[in-house]
Amino acid sequence: MTLLLELQNPDNYGSAPEYADFERWASASWLDENDAGAVIRIVGEKEIREMNNRFRGKDTSTNVLSFHYENMPMYAENEHPDSDLDYLGDLIMCLPVIEREAAEQGKQLSQHWAHMVLHGMLHLQGFDHIKEVEADIMEAREIELLRQLGFSNPYELT
Repeated sequence: MTLLLELQNPDNYGSAPEYADFERWASASWLDENDAGAVIRIVGEKEIREMNNRFRGKDTSTNVLSFHYENMPMYAENEHPDSDLDYLGDLIMCLPVIEREAAEQGKQLSQHWAHMVLHGMLHLQGFDHIKEVEADIMEAREIELLRQLGFSNPYELT
């Protein structure tokens, strides 16, 4: 199984994790055996607030937004004719919010980034946390994936 990841950092945030970290975290959360691709875009609070308002009706910044695309190829046929990668969708991640949350919650910054990537990738694969039973399933999966990556349970208070 291959997970092709495109990383976008248009504002060149120097404190963003390295591509290899994003790739490791996203690949750890890819639960399917098929090849697929996804985009992670690192943005500031203005951009994520506008997107959150436009797509979710919430006029506030947030840590991550997930945009799932069903049955869409990763590439146009003329770009990579031999590619059969499915396009999962986009994760829009707000660097200032993620950094602030990690500091406020006393979490290691890399752990919080990993958690947000896993969380977003699970959303792209159909997981949700609107209902309590769904939240329990999603959180258990996040905890297990983070443990496999060497991180502690993000839901335990320290």
